[in-house]
Amino acid sequence: MNIADWFIIIFFIGLVLLTLVIVVTGVILYYFDKKQAASPVLRNYPLLGRMRYFLEQIGPEFRQYWFNSDREARPFSRADYQHVVKSAKYKQDIIGFGSTKNFDEPGFYIKNAMLPKLISELKINDKAVVETKRYTVINEPMFKRREEVFEKHMSQAFLLDDENAIVIGPNTRQPFIVKGQIGMSAMSYGSLGKNAITALSEGIAMAEGSWMNSGEGGLSPYHLTGGTDVIFQIGPGLFGVRDGDGKFDWEELKRKNEIPQIKAYELKFGQGAKVRGGHVDGEKVTPEIAEIRRVEPYKTIDSPNRFRDFPDLPSAFEMIEKIRDVTGKPVGMKVVVGSPDEADKLAKTIKETGKGPDFITVDGGEGGTGASYQELADSVGLPIQSALPLMDSALRKYGIREQIKIIASGRLFSPDRIAIALAMGADLVNIARGFMIAVGCIQTLKCHTNECPVGVATTDPDLEKALVVEEKKHRVANYLITLREGLFRIAAAAGHESPTQFTKKDVYFKDEKGLVYSLDELYQ
Repeated sequence: MNIADWFIIIFFIGLVLLTLVIVVTGVILYYFDKKQAASPVLRNYPLLGRMRYFLEQIGPEFRQYWFNSDREARPFSRADYQHVVKSAKYKQDIIGFGSTKNFDEPGFYIKNAMLPKLISELKINDKAVVETKRYTVINEPMFKRREEVFEKHMSQAFLLDDENAIVIGPNTRQPFIVKGQIGMSAMSYGSLGKNAITALSEGIAMAEGSWMNSGEGGLSPYHLTGGTDVIFQIGPGLFGVRDGDGKFDWEELKRKNEIPQIKAYELKFGQGAKVRGGHVDGEKVTPEIAEIRRVEPYKTIDSPNRFRDFPDLPSAFEMIEKIRDVTGKPVGMKVVVGSPDEADKLAKTIKETGKGPDFITVDGGEGGTGASYQELADSVGLPIQSALPLMDSALRKYGIREQIKIIASGRLFSPDRIAIALAMGADLVNIARGFMIAVGCIQTLKCHTNECPVGVATTDPDLEKALVVEEKKHRVANYLITLREGLFRIAAAAGHESPTQFTKKDVYFKDEKGLVYSLDELYQ
């Protein structure tokens, strides 16, 4: 017999063995499922039932890629996702033919000035030039992966000029001066893996002028890798600044304050996706993470849903004052606005006590998280486009708006959404999930399981290695720069020299009948 005959014989033997294995496995599963009591579907239809569970398991992927239209799906539609990916990977956000948005639905629209500003008239810091890398498509064949080159690209950083730089805590010993209005929202090491945090740190630093929030899990060495500015967040669990008994450790705060990258502090009073304390499964709490957070390794962490030591605003403000006095740096608070009364109460207490935060981060109810409960994520806390005007109006009512900066967060992943938030009263914007997509997230919705398949929201070393820092850091920088460029582009269209000039007069709401109302009319 020749080689071809042997190959045919081996092939058929292998096919018979494979068939035998499948049949034997099916028979074993059939009898096992028939005898189990937990699932009635498997008990009556063993093999079909297993197929049902398999299809259910891969349902999110099927809906994402096959069945949902580009504008469907939550929390991010396919169009939203691709917008971020194209900005990050290719450093371009141009579309063809026309928008797929449904213009018959109610929504917010940005004013288009009859005489817009020329690009040359914009107040951009033209000295800040950044070199990153981006992909360029060479060929895109039908049945194989597209051919691309990863090449250097120079561009402006699109930072604010000195005149429009935003100063947080101007009366502190060390004010925080910001020239990029977009930063990274709170994301802890532990919720995200070290490669993800490192790529974010290095990418944001590469883009210049921005910041990253440490998240309530404490400051990791990976947040510091890139050298970018950091807002150190302190949550109710006091992670990173707690002693062995779980009390606030002022000496540890002083040690942290010596890190030059820490530019401000933020006390976390609430988060849009979980108006509760943070949660991290024990398997994610490695010895390294436990050391950073100053907790026990491999023990599930559930921080309280508020600070134990200050049950009211006056006592909270005393804490803010003390942290500011000890560190000399701005101190803010992250809140979820639940009602007009809550916003009014906060502003009134600041006015009456003469104490309080240098900035307020307003997190919308549509914000994301690594782990929450459905009822809290869906129904507790107002979304950002309702919460932001309430907070801005309350601070203006008591004459304290100029002394307090507002940072907005909640699905503000595109230039138009950011511009609308700025018009509604924000000075700055935080983004979390947009940066996660830029660094590789594919929305498998498994952040809470430590099984993220692309190495973003996991501390599993085998999964983390999928995320290559040297490649993803460029995507982070590209995404941030493209956002800033788009924001300046919208400012020019609205007749402004800078995105810092957006006001409520620049945005209109169109209802289902086609009637329009300015933000001033809506929120007067």
